[in-house]
Amino acid sequence: MSSHIPINQVDPTAPTPQNTPLTHAPIAAGLSRPTVPDITEDNEAEEEETSGTIQQAMLGLVHGKLSGLVGKSSGYVESLPVEVKKNIEALKGVQVKQIELQNQYKRECLELEKKVCPLYDRREAIINGAAPPTQEEVEAGEQQSVKEDPDYTPLPKDVAPASTGIPEFWLTALRTHVGFADIITERDADALKALKDIRIEYLPTTESKPGFKLRFFFAPNDFFENDVLEKTYLYQEEVGYTGDFMYDHAIGTEIKWKEDKDLTKEFEVKKQRNKNTNRTRLVRKARPTASFFNFFNPPQPPSDDAIENGDIDEDELEELEEKLEMDYQLGEDLKEKIIPRAIDYFTGKALEYEDFDDEDDFEDIDDEDDEDEEFDEDVCLYLDSDSEDETPARRRGPPKGRGAGANASTNPEECKQQ
Repeated sequence: MSSHIPINQVDPTAPTPQNTPLTHAPIAAGLSRPTVPDITEDNEAEEEETSGTIQQAMLGLVHGKLSGLVGKSSGYVESLPVEVKKNIEALKGVQVKQIELQNQYKRECLELEKKVCPLYDRREAIINGAAPPTQEEVEAGEQQSVKEDPDYTPLPKDVAPASTGIPEFWLTALRTHVGFADIITERDADALKALKDIRIEYLPTTESKPGFKLRFFFAPNDFFENDVLEKTYLYQEEVGYTGDFMYDHAIGTEIKWKEDKDLTKEFEVKKQRNKNTNRTRLVRKARPTASFFNFFNPPQPPSDDAIENGDIDEDELEELEEKLEMDYQLGEDLKEKIIPRAIDYFTGKALEYEDFDDEDDFEDIDDEDDEDEEFDEDVCLYLDSDSEDETPARRRGPPKGRGAGANASTNPEECKQQ
């Protein structure tokens, strides 16, 4: 054993890692160090970078091998006796019944949500001054305000509620929502001041595709002829693997814009000169622009054939997916948040429950080209990795689906204006 080698005796054998004890190695014994120059921090950085590159390469190889195993059977199920395989098929049959019950459960939930409609009628009447609030409603609201804020000061009882309702209620509520605040322009605000109510109608459960319709009711305005703008969201026929409805596609209303009032377009007048006659003329051109009202012209998912045949570029498909996700999320937020709790969005209380991105979750990205550029400290931009000009959707992860278009079917008798 190397631990029994006598150190003070001359050993003609050259020391090697195999015959030299660790505790009696020349360096550990206090002998002079070999004259090797110290490693500088620059070299350390290069070594760390090289090491990191190797680790990333190894990690990529591991991920590549693991991804190749996804979907491959271990052979265990195939090796089971036929009698056991019968039990496995029986469990699949039980799960089929479970999925059918989940579909029925989700559709029944939609029916239950329809019972809220009469309360929306009352809210609409108060907002637009069609009916004054009762003393009981005011007192119930003040009790809730005291519960939320012990320092709340009750309103004077000798002052009657305003007969004009609440001006710009829905414009304010929509602007409080982070997603809609990003797409409502100053030009849109003038039109949205005429927005009187937003309602939701659930499609009949007898239809093959479940879904819901959002209805925006407008007072007469200077921008379009429509009294109601609608948008219908359709789900796939069966719930997804998680038990939730899967988004299929959306259908919007065609807006009948008044002359020169289309908020989804910008008009530019250019002067052109005829090369032969040298005469000039003015040409008016329109180009698409950002607007809230693009919400009623939703993106359409590509067909399965178009994807399989490669008719759509990968970058275009990724961009379309982002637009579909954003559109779906806005519709879901209207259905689940803004319409049910409109007063909380009007007052701003809903922001207390919004799940904003934490700044601690982000880190600066060093870019040598940007070292000399100055930025405002208070400005926070959300940039896509491929583009610095567009602000992508802040919300991600809604269910996505593929399917051919279907005709929307609605029940106009539900949740109508009184």
